[in-house]
Amino acid sequence: MNHDIPLILTIVVGLGLAFVLGTIAHRLKAPPLVGYLIAGVLIGPHTPGFVADQDLANQLAELGVILLMFGVGLHFSLKDLLSVKGIAIPGAVVQMAIATALGLGLALWLGWSVEAGFVFGLALSVASTVVLLKALQERRIVDTERGRIAVGWLIVEDLAMVLALVIIPAIGGVIATHGGEEVIGDALVAEPGQSVWVALGLTALKVAGFVAFMLIVGRRVIPWILHYIAHTGSRELFRLAVLAIALGVALGAAQLFDVSLALGAFFAGMILAESALAHRAAEESLPLRDAFAVLFFVSVGMLFDPSTLIENPLPVLGVLFIILFGKSLAAFAIVVLFRYPVGTALVISASLAQIGEFSFILAELGVGLGMLPEEGRDLILAGAILSIVLNPLVFWGVDRLKPRLERQRIFAGAGGAQAETGQLPPQPTPAEREKADDAAIVRASTMTGHTVLVGHGRVGSIVGDALRKAQVPLLVIEDVDRVATDLHNHGVEVLHGNAAAPAVIKAANLGAAHRLIVAIPNAFEASTIVQAGRAANHGLSIVARAHSDAEVEHLRSHGADIVIMAEREVAKGILAEVLPAPAAREV
Repeated sequence: MNHDIPLILTIVVGLGLAFVLGTIAHRLKAPPLVGYLIAGVLIGPHTPGFVADQDLANQLAELGVILLMFGVGLHFSLKDLLSVKGIAIPGAVVQMAIATALGLGLALWLGWSVEAGFVFGLALSVASTVVLLKALQERRIVDTERGRIAVGWLIVEDLAMVLALVIIPAIGGVIATHGGEEVIGDALVAEPGQSVWVALGLTALKVAGFVAFMLIVGRRVIPWILHYIAHTGSRELFRLAVLAIALGVALGAAQLFDVSLALGAFFAGMILAESALAHRAAEESLPLRDAFAVLFFVSVGMLFDPSTLIENPLPVLGVLFIILFGKSLAAFAIVVLFRYPVGTALVISASLAQIGEFSFILAELGVGLGMLPEEGRDLILAGAILSIVLNPLVFWGVDRLKPRLERQRIFAGAGGAQAETGQLPPQPTPAEREKADDAAIVRASTMTGHTVLVGHGRVGSIVGDALRKAQVPLLVIEDVDRVATDLHNHGVEVLHGNAAAPAVIKAANLGAAHRLIVAIPNAFEASTIVQAGRAANHGLSIVARAHSDAEVEHLRSHGADIVIMAEREVAKGILAEVLPAPAAREV
């Protein structure tokens, strides 16, 4: 029996092929997203074989962007955003202007019009938030000052793109009409004959109205809803509430205020970040965020025509040069001129050395308005694919470049901004804050005979507090940004990262440790940590937790000495209260 199921086919084939190629990429020591992009190319219209539904893939990818931006908001408070406005706003504006000028120059060299060059350059000037966040999260620097500047920088770029979606149709003078209003994507554009400045002013008012609504109404209603649902005790309803808030606010922002879906979701998360339930909300939305982020990369791959690399090699190299070097060097110079450390400048530069979702929207808009030739869209897509693939190498390169630049005399004063004067205590300079951030992320421990505790959640926090009161030498490995920062601020030696990562395990100095306690609930990830611990120290005492007999056996087979099954211990506690002591001990 034949079924017309394009949605199911798109999801199943997209995720399935992304899984296979992502696994191969991982085995080859390449980022899995390289496999996701190639999967998109293989199921796209420009390669033979199965062709997925492009429109459905784009909508699924948009869901991923919404959920990802919601997650960013959960880790990025309004205070954090305002704290970096001094560098993020002027830096993003100047960097975008420089990149747009470079793109315009390349377009004129190719024989295009000034209007085409403007759209082309603007598309090359804005980086992908999805790619940036994955890079920052992998390096555990989202909550550092460098991470906040990078995210704030991209938020300014996103706001600029919202305005661009209004200005460009007004400049082009060609409007796509939909139901009496002219709509491009999720941004309201100018009516025929309307002044560009009027359209720009209206958009600014709508964005301001949305922000005011979220600060006045959303700040009270969103946390109240989640607290109410949390008190019902239903995890299913709580998860549903988180998703409904993220998607609902994003859609409401687009429909009522003409703000982009991504920015709407970001503000929803940022408002919720002030609630005590922010960490739990982030956990509940994480699986769907990851799945739809994969579909985003697959959808990008579907747009790419590989023949562009052969037919237009020099223009492709020119685009890649602007993205990887033009934007990055401009950002580096701007950040250093603002007297921030070289390390911060390099992180910002690497973060911007790629383009993504807004570039695709702008390219499609330009082609649809007749302002940009189709060749321009193909070059933008080629630049996006290649820059996303090369972005991890850029980060690797700046990590190697940082020590050399820091030794140069020309950068000796960077980051040494004067502390504020007055009766307040001296504030740390940007360089001092960067050094503190590095120390709080991952550093090799020099402890010996210590206990390593993996996870400081509901179980781990109880264990950790008891060990600290007993004055047991303790090192905690924690991958939740705020928890790790809080532990560090309270004088606890902490490694900020995923304990399954080899670099983190090595930094924990397990070879000289006395005991390893794995308090995370995920048995699959825990077994990897247990196995690494046993390989590092054959005499190490390893304690882990499980939720079933199968998990107990699995952890023991990987090297755990003692495995505590939570349900069994709860049952023992109950029986200890209702049965005589001898009978309870027999359980």
